[in-house]
Amino acid sequence: MEPTPTFMLDVDGAPMPAARRPLWWHLAGKTYTASGYGKRIPTQHVVYLEGRWRRVYCCIFSNAGTCYVEGPRDAMTGKRAWRIVSGA
Repeated sequence: MEPTPTFMLDVDGAPMPAARRPLWWHLAGKTYTASGYGKRIPTQHVVYLEGRWRRVYCCIFSNAGTCYVEGPRDAMTGKRAWRIVSGA
């Protein structure tokens, strides 16, 4: 099922196509962790980045969070590039 696009902004203010694609625990009214806090909490949102839909994650502690999107792994270092987004 292709999501209905809306838009989110990346850290540079450029709009990215975005959509709401909830996971099973979102639909059941549950949270990803018991506390609701964590470094890599999947959100209900996806953005279209570099040719594919990518999940928006949130690093959230103490009622403050930063939402980001992980990019592909670098072939040399194995590390992922990531981009901060707003509007999640």
